[in-house]
Amino acid sequence: MPTAICPECDEEVYVDPDSEQGDIVTCDECGVSLIVVGLDPVELDVDEGDLEEDYDDLDDLDGYDLDDPDRF
Repeated sequence: MPTAICPECDEEVYVDPDSEQGDIVTCDECGVSLIVVGLDPVELDVDEGDLEEDYDDLDDLDGYDLDDPDRF
């Protein structure tokens, strides 16, 4: 089975031999979504859509006062 290195954690990621350029795989070690950007050799890059979702979650904290002792 083809492998590539995760650009986030440097662990080996197994890629299905039937994968095509543009397919999404997940690193079992760090959980980041990766996009197949090359096939010979297999090359992976972080799926930017996955990162945008993480940052969108941070937007939910707007107006949240971390110094407020009653926040819990």
